[in-house]
Order: sequence, then structure tokens, then C-alpha cells
Amino acid sequence: MGPSARKFVDWLAEAGQTVWQVLPVSVPGEFGSPYSSPSAFAASPALLEHPDAPVGEDELAAFAAKHAYWVDSWTAVGGDLAGQVRFDREWGELRRYAADRGVQVMGDVPIYVAADGADHRAWPEIFRTDAVAGVPPDAFSETGQLWGNPLYDWDALAADGMRWWVERLRRTFDLFDLVRIDHFRGFSAYWAVPVGDTTAENGRWVPGPGRAVFDAATRELGPLPVVAEDLGDIDAATDALRRELGLPGMAVLQFAFNPDDPDKSHEPENLEADQVVYTGTHDNDTVVGWWDTLPEVRRAQVRRAWRAAAVTTDGEAEPSWAMVELALAAPCRLAMTQAQDVLGLGTEARMNLPGVAGGWSWRLEPGALTSAHAARLRALTEAAGRA
Repeated sequence: MGPSARKFVDWLAEAGQTVWQVLPVSVPGEFGSPYSSPSAFAASPALLEHPDAPVGEDELAAFAAKHAYWVDSWTAVGGDLAGQVRFDREWGELRRYAADRGVQVMGDVPIYVAADGADHRAWPEIFRTDAVAGVPPDAFSETGQLWGNPLYDWDALAADGMRWWVERLRRTFDLFDLVRIDHFRGFSAYWAVPVGDTTAENGRWVPGPGRAVFDAATRELGPLPVVAEDLGDIDAATDALRRELGLPGMAVLQFAFNPDDPDKSHEPENLEADQVVYTGTHDNDTVVGWWDTLPEVRRAQVRRAWRAAAVTTDGEAEPSWAMVELALAAPCRLAMTQAQDVLGLGTEARMNLPGVAGGWSWRLEPGALTSAHAARLRALTEAAGRA
């Protein structure tokens, strides 16, 4: 936060963009992942502009009173409450700066918490002890992804009115204008892997809580500005749950254009208004990296999509900009692109590889996004009628 973040907001406004989606701002885990944070509530002091700014006793008391549900869980594992006060102070200033320039901030809520983290220790009764989280074998991994996160005991949560989840979402909406809830599939059914297994292959689908979490949160917090991350092995029940709740889902263009894949939900011609379309997410390669390894049969499908959408960019020379233009041409309510794709960067700028520890090291260098980039993105946004 500070001058660099404000300059990025200025660049977004210059480029005609109105939503800045961020990765979780939580304290990153052992390997740098914000999806394995030691706390579902605490924010990362590493993002502070002024990490040593004074914090008054009255500020500490006010923060502790407002966030009474979770502050003890954070301080119990050695967390610094003053750092959280500083974060709220600076984050609030940044969000006001963004709002003044017509930019909303979209957050990201990992569905699970870290093993032996603050939440696992403070509320052990709401977690299962016989199985851990993961996903079955898919395009990313032949043996599935063994995440290892504690799984919720949904019966125990229901007995308490889903209090932990309501408070987590309360904290989330205090920080963001809208949020993406990661792994929405897990609310319909989740993949439970026996404790001790070394891969996710032997897991099984277990029914989730359905709409109970969202109903409980809506009763206390009002309408939920939520995007459902409905990627992966999505069945009819998960899709029905999302639609029943009235939540927009997601589509990722890199998952399209595969004649051998029976899932055609990401094809441009099948996209819907009630979705957010992405050139790629943090789990994908950059568009350039993806295009470089794409077999010719799939490239031919992409070229057809470019022609059908009247894409003006020369995709052979600049595939990332052609995909940005294709995303903007979609009927989806919101179109998102990674900064790496605006910059036309290759695999060296990939954020992470699912199921593999590490990554998360790419950083946007000062001055990388220029006024020329902004003018180009604004022109494509205006041409698509999205400005």
C-alpha cells in the first residue's frame, strides 16, 4: 500500500477499468501462498506502507471491540494486533482513494483454513479429524490435489448458526466491495481425503451444507456481493445451488477450445451474462505461456473464436491482447484480465502451479504498466461497450 498502490489505481482509472481483483490479503503461509494463511481473519502487515506507524491504545481498544470474535484467535498464535490496526487504517485509505476514482476492490475468500493455524486452534470443534481437503484427479493433476486443509464439521457449524462463517464474511465485506469465494463446489459437495493418504486419489464426495451458510450470512449482513468460483469438477447440483442463490459464476478462456474435453462451459459461444470471464486466473499460465504450448488443433479453435468475435488484434503476434479483446467481447457482466496478460509476459510470470508448493513470487515492477497500455486497454473496453 502507499504510492505504488495508488499509482496502480490511477492506471486502472486511466485504462477505463472499474474493478481491481486482488489475491487474498491474508498473511501468506509457509510457501508464500495467501490460500494457506495462518488466519482466515488477519491481514498481512507485509503490505503496509508504514509498518512502524504509532497505534494508540484507543485505536487498539476500538479494533478489539469491533473484531471481538476473532482477535483472540490471532493474538493467541503470536499475532500482532497493532499490525491489524495499521492495516485497516491504510487499507481504508486505499479503498477510499479507489472509490473516488470509480474503482471497486474485489477480494478473494479461500474456502478452507490452514492446518494448525489460528482458526484450527481456536475453534477445533468446527473441524473434522478423520479427513482433509483436496480435489480429485483433473486436468491439473493425475493424482488429484491433496491440499491437506482441515475440513469443516458442517453439523457442528449448523448447531451454532454458522457463526464462524458469518463472522468471516462480516470481516471480508468490511475489507472489500465484492468478493470471489474460492472452491464454491465445496458448499455443494466436497472431496474428503482420509488422513494419512499421500495423494487425493482415495477421497470421496461428501454432501456440503448447500445454501445454509449463505442464508445465515444474508440474514445478518444483507445481500451478499459474492462471485462463486465454480471451476473444476462442477456437477448439476453445484450449478443449481449457484443459480438458486443468484450468484454469478466464472469462466476461464484458457479452459475452452479443447475438442477432446466434453466440458464446453468455457467456450465463448456458451458464456452467459451472469458470469465473470477471465483470460486466466492465478492457477493458470499466462496467456503467452499457454499459447506457446497449445497444440495446433486447439490454436485453430482459438483462431475461429477470434474471427467470430471480430477481434482486431493480430493474435499470432500478440495472443494475450487478442484474448483480452475476446474476453471483453463476451456477454459476461464482468471481464477480468491478469496484469501479466496486459504486459504480454510468458510462463516466467506465472503466479503459481496448483498442487505444487511455492510460486507466488511474481511482482509487478514499478512503471511496467504504462500510459500506452492504459490507452490500449481503454480503447478495447470502450469498443466492447464496457466503459
